[in-house]
Amino acid sequence: MNKGASLVMRGTLLGSLVVGLLGWLLAKHIHVLPQEKIAYAASAVQGAEQAEQVADTACAVSEAYPEAILQWCETITTIATQAELPPDLIAAVILQESGGDAQAYSSSGAVGLMQVMPRDGIAASFECINGPCFASRPTTAELRDPDYNIEYGTHMLAGLISRLGSMREALKAYGPMDIGYRYADTVLSIYENYR
Repeated sequence: MNKGASLVMRGTLLGSLVVGLLGWLLAKHIHVLPQEKIAYAASAVQGAEQAEQVADTACAVSEAYPEAILQWCETITTIATQAELPPDLIAAVILQESGGDAQAYSSSGAVGLMQVMPRDGIAASFECINGPCFASRPTTAELRDPDYNIEYGTHMLAGLISRLGSMREALKAYGPMDIGYRYADTVLSIYENYR
Protein backbone atom coordinates (compact mmCIF):
# COMPACT_ATOMS: atom_id res chain seq x y z
CA MET A 1 0.00 0.00 0.00
CA ASN A 2 1.40 3.42 -0.83
CA LYS A 3 1.95 6.07 1.82
CA GLY A 4 -0.74 8.47 0.45
CA ALA A 5 -3.53 5.88 0.65
CA SER A 6 -2.35 4.78 4.08
CA LEU A 7 -2.46 8.38 5.38
CA VAL A 8 -5.95 8.90 3.94
CA MET A 9 -7.21 5.73 5.65
CA ARG A 10 -5.61 6.70 8.97
CA GLY A 11 -7.07 10.22 8.71
CA THR A 12 -10.52 8.85 7.89
CA LEU A 13 -10.33 6.38 10.78
CA LEU A 14 -9.10 9.05 13.18
CA GLY A 15 -11.80 11.49 12.03
CA SER A 16 -14.49 8.84 12.49
CA LEU A 17 -13.23 8.11 15.99
CA VAL A 18 -13.24 11.80 16.93
CA VAL A 19 -16.77 12.33 15.59
CA GLY A 20 -17.97 9.17 17.36
CA LEU A 21 -16.35 10.23 20.62
CA LEU A 22 -17.91 13.71 20.42
CA GLY A 23 -21.32 12.16 19.73
CA TRP A 24 -20.92 9.82 22.68
CA LEU A 25 -19.85 12.66 25.00
CA LEU A 26 -22.78 14.83 23.95
CA ALA A 27 -25.22 11.96 24.36
CA LYS A 28 -23.89 11.30 27.88
CA HIS A 29 -24.36 14.93 28.96
CA ILE A 30 -27.70 15.66 27.33
CA HIS A 31 -30.47 13.85 29.16
CA VAL A 32 -33.45 15.12 27.20
CA LEU A 33 -36.55 13.17 26.25
CA PRO A 34 -37.46 13.13 22.54
CA GLN A 35 -40.37 15.59 22.95
CA GLU A 36 -38.09 17.93 24.90
CA LYS A 37 -35.47 17.70 22.14
CA ILE A 38 -38.08 18.76 19.61
CA ALA A 39 -39.33 21.61 21.83
CA TYR A 40 -35.75 22.71 22.50
CA ALA A 41 -34.91 22.70 18.79
CA ALA A 42 -38.11 24.62 18.01
CA SER A 43 -37.38 27.24 20.68
CA ALA A 44 -33.80 27.60 19.41
CA VAL A 45 -35.09 28.19 15.88
CA GLN A 46 -37.71 30.65 17.16
CA GLY A 47 -35.08 32.49 19.23
CA ALA A 48 -32.78 32.70 16.21
CA GLU A 49 -35.63 34.03 14.08
CA GLN A 50 -36.47 36.68 16.70
CA ALA A 51 -32.81 37.69 16.97
CA GLU A 52 -32.63 37.91 13.17
CA GLN A 53 -35.75 40.10 13.08
CA VAL A 54 -34.30 42.40 15.75
CA ALA A 55 -30.98 42.55 13.89
CA ASP A 56 -32.77 43.34 10.63
CA THR A 57 -34.78 46.20 12.08
CA ALA A 58 -32.46 47.37 14.89
CA CYS A 59 -35.68 48.71 16.40
CA ALA A 60 -38.40 46.52 17.84
CA VAL A 61 -40.33 49.37 19.48
CA SER A 62 -43.69 50.18 17.94
CA GLU A 63 -43.57 53.14 15.56
CA ALA A 64 -46.70 54.43 17.32
CA TYR A 65 -44.53 55.78 20.17
CA PRO A 66 -43.62 59.49 19.95
CA GLU A 67 -40.23 60.49 18.54
CA ALA A 68 -39.05 61.38 22.07
CA ILE A 69 -39.20 57.63 22.83
CA LEU A 70 -38.19 56.31 19.39
CA GLN A 71 -34.88 58.20 19.57
CA TRP A 72 -33.85 55.57 22.16
CA CYS A 73 -35.20 52.66 20.11
CA GLU A 74 -31.97 50.77 19.40
CA THR A 75 -30.87 50.93 23.03
CA ILE A 76 -34.32 49.89 24.27
CA THR A 77 -34.44 47.00 21.78
CA THR A 78 -30.97 45.70 22.63
CA ILE A 79 -31.34 45.90 26.40
CA ALA A 80 -34.94 44.66 26.55
CA THR A 81 -34.03 41.70 24.34
CA GLN A 82 -31.08 40.84 26.59
CA ALA A 83 -33.37 41.03 29.64
CA GLU A 84 -36.04 38.97 27.83
CA LEU A 85 -38.62 41.73 28.16
CA PRO A 86 -40.78 43.24 25.41
CA PRO A 87 -39.14 46.42 24.07
CA ASP A 88 -42.60 48.06 24.00
CA LEU A 89 -42.91 47.53 27.76
CA ILE A 90 -39.65 49.38 28.40
CA ALA A 91 -40.77 52.11 25.99
CA ALA A 92 -44.03 52.39 27.97
CA VAL A 93 -42.13 52.80 31.25
CA ILE A 94 -39.91 55.48 29.70
CA LEU A 95 -42.92 57.32 28.26
CA GLN A 96 -44.65 57.31 31.65
CA GLU A 97 -41.55 58.12 33.68
CA SER A 98 -39.72 60.78 31.68
CA GLY A 99 -41.50 61.25 28.36
CA GLY A 100 -38.14 60.42 26.75
CA ASP A 101 -36.17 63.20 28.50
CA ALA A 102 -32.80 61.71 29.46
CA GLN A 103 -32.15 64.58 31.88
CA ALA A 104 -35.48 64.24 33.75
CA TYR A 105 -35.17 64.69 37.50
CA SER A 106 -38.21 64.25 39.74
CA SER A 107 -39.07 66.08 42.94
CA SER A 108 -38.43 62.81 44.79
CA GLY A 109 -34.90 62.60 43.33
CA ALA A 110 -35.43 59.95 40.62
CA VAL A 111 -33.16 60.37 37.63
CA GLY A 112 -33.19 59.86 33.86
CA LEU A 113 -35.29 58.07 31.30
CA MET A 114 -36.55 55.34 33.63
CA GLN A 115 -36.55 57.56 36.73
CA VAL A 116 -34.29 55.38 38.86
CA MET A 117 -33.60 56.48 42.43
CA PRO A 118 -29.85 57.05 42.88
CA ARG A 119 -27.82 56.56 46.05
CA ASP A 120 -26.99 60.25 46.28
CA GLY A 121 -28.87 63.55 46.07
CA ILE A 122 -32.31 63.78 47.67
CA ALA A 123 -32.60 59.97 47.71
CA ALA A 124 -29.61 59.69 50.08
CA SER A 125 -31.79 61.03 52.89
CA PHE A 126 -34.40 58.23 52.57
CA GLU A 127 -33.94 55.81 55.45
CA CYS A 128 -35.16 52.23 55.52
CA ILE A 129 -35.04 49.72 58.37
CA ASN A 130 -31.42 48.71 57.64
CA GLY A 131 -30.08 52.15 56.73
CA PRO A 132 -30.21 54.31 53.58
CA CYS A 133 -32.81 52.86 51.19
CA PHE A 134 -30.82 53.30 48.01
CA ALA A 135 -27.24 52.78 49.21
CA SER A 136 -26.54 50.06 46.63
CA ARG A 137 -27.85 52.09 43.67
CA PRO A 138 -25.78 53.97 41.06
CA THR A 139 -25.02 57.67 41.43
CA THR A 140 -26.99 60.50 39.82
CA ALA A 141 -24.12 61.08 37.38
CA GLU A 142 -24.16 57.42 36.28
CA LEU A 143 -27.95 57.46 35.83
CA ARG A 144 -27.78 60.55 33.62
CA ASP A 145 -26.19 58.35 30.92
CA PRO A 146 -29.25 57.27 28.86
CA ASP A 147 -27.85 53.85 27.91
CA TYR A 148 -26.87 53.07 31.49
CA ASN A 149 -30.21 54.31 32.82
CA ILE A 150 -32.17 52.10 30.42
CA GLU A 151 -29.96 49.13 31.23
CA TYR A 152 -30.22 49.60 34.99
CA GLY A 153 -33.97 50.26 35.00
CA THR A 154 -34.70 47.37 32.61
CA HIS A 155 -32.71 44.86 34.64
CA MET A 156 -34.31 46.15 37.83
CA LEU A 157 -37.78 45.63 36.28
CA ALA A 158 -36.82 42.18 34.95
CA GLY A 159 -35.68 41.19 38.46
CA LEU A 160 -38.99 42.38 39.93
CA ILE A 161 -40.97 40.42 37.33
CA SER A 162 -38.93 37.32 38.08
CA ARG A 163 -39.35 37.72 41.84
CA LEU A 164 -43.01 38.82 41.91
CA GLY A 165 -44.31 36.70 39.03
CA SER A 166 -46.20 39.25 36.94
CA MET A 167 -45.71 42.50 35.07
CA ARG A 168 -48.45 44.22 37.06
CA GLU A 169 -46.96 43.33 40.45
CA ALA A 170 -43.47 44.25 39.24
CA LEU A 171 -44.64 47.62 37.90
CA LYS A 172 -46.44 48.33 41.18
CA ALA A 173 -43.14 47.74 43.00
CA TYR A 174 -41.17 49.75 40.40
CA GLY A 175 -43.44 52.79 40.54
CA PRO A 176 -44.02 55.40 43.23
CA MET A 177 -44.91 54.14 46.67
CA ASP A 178 -48.37 54.52 48.19
CA ILE A 179 -50.40 54.72 44.97
CA GLY A 180 -51.38 51.08 44.77
CA TYR A 181 -51.75 49.70 41.24
CA ARG A 182 -52.42 53.07 39.58
CA TYR A 183 -48.87 53.36 38.19
CA ALA A 184 -48.80 49.71 37.04
CA ASP A 185 -52.16 50.03 35.32
CA THR A 186 -51.13 53.26 33.59
CA VAL A 187 -47.92 51.70 32.21
CA LEU A 188 -49.75 48.54 31.14
CA SER A 189 -52.37 50.68 29.40
CA ILE A 190 -49.64 52.57 27.50
CA TYR A 191 -48.03 49.24 26.62
CA GLU A 192 -51.28 47.83 25.24
CA ASN A 193 -52.24 51.00 23.36
CA TYR A 194 -48.90 51.53 21.63
CA ARG A 195 -47.90 48.03 20.58
